[in-house]
Amino acid sequence: QRSLICPITSERVAQHEAALASRVRARLSIVPRKDLNLRKARQRTPAPEQDRLIVEALRSAGRPVGAYELIDHLRDKAVLAPQTVYRSLDRLIATGAAHRLESVNAFVACTHTRHEGRAVFAICETCGVVNEFDEPKAVSALSAWAKKAEFTVREMTLELRGRCQECVSRDQA
Repeated sequence: QRSLICPITSERVAQHEAALASRVRARLSIVPRKDLNLRKARQRTPAPEQDRLIVEALRSAGRPVGAYELIDHLRDKAVLAPQTVYRSLDRLIATGAAHRLESVNAFVACTHTRHEGRAVFAICETCGVVNEFDEPKAVSALSAWAKKAEFTVREMTLELRGRCQECVSRDQA
C-alpha cells in the first residue's frame, strides 16, 4: 500500500517556501503603492522642540489632557512615543510650565508665572474645566502644619473637586 502522507524533507520545505515567496511577491506587485499607507520616515524631534509642542498643545486644549491624547493631537507635527511624551512632561513639570493633576491622571499648562512648587486647582466634575489659582492662606496653613510635624514638603498641589459656577447656574435654570 502507498502512504498518502508525504514525508517532510528539507527539499519539500524549500519548495514550499519558494512557492509561498513567489505568491507574496506577485500579490504585492498588484497593490497600488498609494494603498500601502506607508508613513514617511521623520527625523527625531529634539527635546526642546518636543517640550514646545507639548506645552502649546496643553495650552490650546484648555482642559486636562492625558499623554496619549497629546500623542494623537500632535500626530501631524511629530512622531512621539509615550515614553518621549512622559519625559517631556517631566521636564515641563520640573520647570513649572505644566502640572500633573493626580486625581484625573492628566496634565495642564501652568497659568501662573510663579508659585514655586505650590499650586491650587479647582476641577469641575461636570464640564472638566480646571482653574489654577493662588491661595496663600491655605498654602501657609499647610506649610505651618508641615513645619510643626517636621515634615519636609517637596511639592504641594491642592485639588478642589466639585462644580463650577457655570455648571451650577445651568442646572438651576
